[in-house]
Amino acid sequence: MANASGFFAPSVPSLRRRIQPPIGIFGSGSRFPEGFSTRVFCSSTTEGADKLASGASSSESRVPRLVSQGCKLVGCGSAVPTLKVSNDDLAKLVDTSDEWISVRTGIRNRRILSGKESVTTLAVEAARNALQMAQVDPDDVDLVLMCSSTPDDLFGSAPQIQKALGCKRNPLAYDITAACSGFVLGLISAASHIRGAGFQNVLVIGADALSRYVDWTDRGTCILFGDAAGAVLVQACDSEEDGLFGFDLHSDGDGQRHLNAPIKENEMDNTLGSNGSVLDLPPNRSSYSCIQMNGKEVFRFAVRSVPQSIESALAKAGLPGSSIDWLLLHQANQRIIDAVATRLEVPPERVISNLANYGNTSAASIPLALDEAVRSGKVKVGHTIAAAGFGAGVTWGSAILRWG
Repeated sequence: MANASGFFAPSVPSLRRRIQPPIGIFGSGSRFPEGFSTRVFCSSTTEGADKLASGASSSESRVPRLVSQGCKLVGCGSAVPTLKVSNDDLAKLVDTSDEWISVRTGIRNRRILSGKESVTTLAVEAARNALQMAQVDPDDVDLVLMCSSTPDDLFGSAPQIQKALGCKRNPLAYDITAACSGFVLGLISAASHIRGAGFQNVLVIGADALSRYVDWTDRGTCILFGDAAGAVLVQACDSEEDGLFGFDLHSDGDGQRHLNAPIKENEMDNTLGSNGSVLDLPPNRSSYSCIQMNGKEVFRFAVRSVPQSIESALAKAGLPGSSIDWLLLHQANQRIIDAVATRLEVPPERVISNLANYGNTSAASIPLALDEAVRSGKVKVGHTIAAAGFGAGVTWGSAILRWG
């Protein structure tokens, strides 16, 4: 279900010589089996890029050439708002306590947007930190993927992030909306662009501010969420260095009833009127409702589906569970994290969790936790990570990857 193979893209994202040679075109949910050639025919060549740069037509430059390509994670970064809200702070708003929240969720603090902070400013800061670690200039970025369900603009925030980073070549930038699974989908999308379309450096950003859509009178949901951003730089490499070993992606629209924030129609301003129009114009203004969640059903969904997804990704990668150095799950609830780790027989000391400090930050949770683990020295170059996201839609997915 998750395999996406057979990409064929004769174009190249940039005519600069730095992208030589052109890229292989295989994107799959699994690594290439031993002995299987990763070389494929690609119609773009360095010579072809030179011809295009000189004004020759693309049809004149399509000379088949054997190429191979992999991708790897080479930089990460994160950013959080300055305002820290503790469980004791929330106890002043709703009927709850630090003990009640921490026992049921594992959360003690969360960060909330305030002042002039926005999802975009957090995303830009996280992206800059990732580029700095990777030692990649913004002008060398070929693609920006903004994974968010709460952008600052209805039409998405990715182009504004590209602008703020100072990417002068106007690389492609677009948004991915998949809630708490968004970052994992962004990683797979980045790999597909690199393996199948010739991109060299892809920024994958997970950033959300679910505090904007929380009912702060509902203790069942307002205690869970925080705001943050995290980013990684995914870079092209030789196939022998490929760092994405396998993946598994799913969705099930039937689960939407358990976790959603649907559009609601507001009462139309009577002063506007419809002038007797049979077309019912203008329409009522709409806005998103607060997050609605059936916690028990979401828990059941996560502890059932996530271990299966990770096992499937491991099977596609041809790796045993014992090969995992770190388990990195979407930071939704410590009980979910513990239950998944138990089912996969991963000991607590090999589970990455920073949920206590930030709460559920949606698409930002995985890259935020990864960045802290890398910068603290816990995750080292060469370590194998099983990452999994799950959430609204419902969507869920996992990836087996290597850091560095």
